[in-house]
Amino acid sequence: MKLGTENRKEAIAAIVLGVVLLLVVAYQFIPSSSTNASTSPTTTALTEPLSRTVRPGRRGQTSAKKQKAAQDLDPTLHLQQLDATEQIKYEGSGRNIFVAQADVPIPTPLAPGRTDTTAAGGNTYTTPAVAPPPPIPLKFFGFASHPGEPKKIFLSKGDDVFIAGEGEVVDRRYKVLRISANSVEIQDVVASGPPQTIPLTQG
Repeated sequence: MKLGTENRKEAIAAIVLGVVLLLVVAYQFIPSSSTNASTSPTTTALTEPLSRTVRPGRRGQTSAKKQKAAQDLDPTLHLQQLDATEQIKYEGSGRNIFVAQADVPIPTPLAPGRTDTTAAGGNTYTTPAVAPPPPIPLKFFGFASHPGEPKKIFLSKGDDVFIAGEGEVVDRRYKVLRISANSVEIQDVVASGPPQTIPLTQG
């Protein structure tokens, strides 16, 4: 008996679910004419007072525009204005655009041109002198390379002694560019100045 009641409850539940699904599908496909009909009176009721308050100003503006347009499009013929315009004579510049004419001559200068090399006070302008970069505080006092090895030199700065080859940086700012027999070219990387030549010192 329990099995029969359970099957009956399941059948009733399936029927109820089917009816609900049919109602949902019918609600989705039924046109919304009833809703439009129910909402249209409220919208018209809301919009009518607004339109009534706005229309008088618009009507006044449109009537004024129509009157102005009617005045601008006056079809009456003014003979006095026509006579005045007929008496006006066109006076051109005398040049015929259909005939080739010579160009206007350019006047020749009275004196040769010159550039303005004077300043505001009448004095000649001179470029300001650029201060030379500070000398590199390194001394080149000998070679540290052996035969068959790249050239290396001894450089000193105060009590510090450095050994460097070409392309190496000394004291984190001085780059050795070229090593020759009697001198060395070093550039200050931090100051970005031009290379300086440091001679070989004896002793």
